Amino acid sequence: MSTRKTRIGIIGAGPAGLMLSHLLHLSGIDNVVLEARPREYVENRIRAGILEYEVAQLLRETGLGARMDAEGARHDGTNFLVDGVLHHIDFQALVGKHVMLWSQHEVVRDLIAARLAAGGEIVFEAGDVAVHDYEAGSPLITYTKDGVECRLHCEIIAGCDGFHGICRQAFPSGMIVEYDRVYPFGWLGILAEAAPSADELIYANHKDGFALLSMRSPSISRLYLQCAPDEALAAWPDERVWEELARRLGHEGFSLNTGRIFQKSVTAMRSYVAEPMQLGRLFLAGDAAHIVPPTGAKGLNSAIADVVSLHRAIDAYMRHQDDRGLNEYTQRCLKRIWQIERFSWWMTSMMHKFDHHAPFDARMQTAELNYILTSPAGQMTLAENYVGLPLHEYHRS
Repeated sequence: MSTRKTRIGIIGAGPAGLMLSHLLHLSGIDNVVLEARPREYVENRIRAGILEYEVAQLLRETGLGARMDAEGARHDGTNFLVDGVLHHIDFQALVGKHVMLWSQHEVVRDLIAARLAAGGEIVFEAGDVAVHDYEAGSPLITYTKDGVECRLHCEIIAGCDGFHGICRQAFPSGMIVEYDRVYPFGWLGILAEAAPSADELIYANHKDGFALLSMRSPSISRLYLQCAPDEALAAWPDERVWEELARRLGHEGFSLNTGRIFQKSVTAMRSYVAEPMQLGRLFLAGDAAHIVPPTGAKGLNSAIADVVSLHRAIDAYMRHQDDRGLNEYTQRCLKRIWQIERFSWWMTSMMHKFDHHAPFDARMQTAELNYILTSPAGQMTLAENYVGLPLHEYHRS
């Protein structure tokens, strides 16, 4: 059996866990990251591609922005396609900010490289991970690595292990209140060897369902179609996918670039929040505590906001024995999380086809879209939320 100590034990090597590890390292706080998957898998999980303004700034300020600035793309706005008419929302003109198109797996790659270059420890393929004694003030993480039983003693455990991870499930039954909404549709997503057909994203509200044109690089397109949450991929051969995308995204002067599809998947959609996000010395962050539908591009960004708050709280505790930030972690995070949940729910409700909508509901959806597309105030509200609420505003004492 192997036994060792660290100050912070982090479970999960996604954006939340790795960013927390990086921030703690910059503060001189020893930590270890445990990840169930192999490094290759973690570095190649294709996820979100939009970084909020302040998240991109954080990457730059912490030494992680070079590749993003060299290879990513700055987007000063986005597009809404309604009734075949394209409307541009100019973030820069409305709120003076922009977003960065830089895929989550690229952020993860840079974080892993930075942690390993600095001598940080990331234990990939850690099996049978379990948390113990976090309520008693002497947290312990047990796991196996290469057939060896391991014990990691720490002062704080950060559960950054996603929606299906073990940390939230370790809370006693009845301790967590769950707020959940499952949507009656999913997204059929593809990655294709095709140059993006537009310079910025296109969110399409179509009578047959939502579509989204996004991109991952100058030669790779990421596109989505609204579908049933249990849609069979076999029902969507490549030819049908391209035909439906061309139809839902079609507008004057538009031509859809096509190419070899090398990834195809269906993602169900939900909104979810768990309260509280802490118990004793176990703290949840990112998808372990909350999920948003991808319409608002908030998943990665809200995870980063959590760990910014958790890092500040840990740093104050380690430096000054000030535990106010730790005690108030849930309260501070939830102020921002519920705003993000609201925006993601609103975008989803406004852009998708709902088969159960009564005629009144359908008219309300149309009215909402018309307001956003014709009102400067409505556009400013959308822009303010899309580029991201301040990371720090919701964490002040």
